[in-house]
Amino acid sequence: MKILFTGGGSGGHFYPIIAIAEELHAISRDERLIPPTLFFMAPDPYDPGLLFENSITFISLPTGKFRRYFSLKNITDIFRTAFATIKAATLIFRLYPDVVVGKGGFGSFPALFAARFWKIPIFIHESDAVPGRVNRWAGKFAARVAVSFEKALSAFPKGRVAHTGNPIRRDLLSAAASLRQELSLEEETQVILVLGGSLGSAALNETVLQALPEFLLTFEVIHQTGEEHLADMQARAEVILQNHPFKRRYHSIGYLSTTQMGRAGRIARLIISRAGSTIFEIAAWGKPSLLVPFPVSSGDHQRENAYAYAEHGAAVVLEENNLTASILIHEARKILEDSGRHEEMSKRASHFAKPDAASVIAREILNIALRHEK
Repeated sequence: MKILFTGGGSGGHFYPIIAIAEELHAISRDERLIPPTLFFMAPDPYDPGLLFENSITFISLPTGKFRRYFSLKNITDIFRTAFATIKAATLIFRLYPDVVVGKGGFGSFPALFAARFWKIPIFIHESDAVPGRVNRWAGKFAARVAVSFEKALSAFPKGRVAHTGNPIRRDLLSAAASLRQELSLEEETQVILVLGGSLGSAALNETVLQALPEFLLTFEVIHQTGEEHLADMQARAEVILQNHPFKRRYHSIGYLSTTQMGRAGRIARLIISRAGSTIFEIAAWGKPSLLVPFPVSSGDHQRENAYAYAEHGAAVVLEENNLTASILIHEARKILEDSGRHEEMSKRASHFAKPDAASVIAREILNIALRHEK
């Protein structure tokens, strides 16, 4: 059995694929099935290490990108996309997978078009509250469509779409040893976890930096800054906190591994984050959150995701254009110092979560692939 994944170039597309692959392998082991052969076709591998760990073969397919603003590259990229589509048709004919799983994004179009051409079953997963163009198009003929937000159901044909939630990697869900000892955290002090995305967020970093003197009087702060921002943040924090009595409560980390992220999420009392696929991890941990959507994300999907999640009562949305240190401190304290509100937001986060999403999706993919094999 061969399963081909395809998706754009973001972590929001890539990490759910890894979560699904983990479940495909687990189901095969538990039910003594022949392990499926997995492939990932995309412009770049994103994280070659994770592909290797999950026995996924990478197939490079550079393609064009459609920008929502005027650019001459939109013209030249038409030809790049056309060439990539022809190449995908050739590669997929040779490989001939039993099912193609699309996660959306410009990088998935050539593979999905080729799969449609060769009449190979397609499974689509949409992570955003408002589906992207490629998934909207592919959803019209996909065998099955899974969505992370209930709001996205109406964008796809009834009878072939299901609200499954977002696939989350096992290490982010499993109970792991605490980071308290590793980072020398104080046992009784509440923890604020700041996540700016895998690359970090300069705007969010700056606001958190200005809020640190006030935050550290009461809370520990674990801050994922992004690797490229780490040295600058550490140097500036050293100056700002030079005479602060609790400067040891600030812990800056460039990048949190999957295991570290799971541990940090479980000990955090509040999470301050961008509004990408991390929303679903926050929900799975059952934690209240302050979400700061990236204001120029493709299709404004982070803002749509943040408000769709906030409607469930599990988060407060703060717009980056209006964000200041004083607002961040005020909103964080409103949650952390009101135990009733904190408990209610935690319950609503847990209610939103669908921790079995990866397993449900993996089983449906296997069912489609087995039918195609016959």
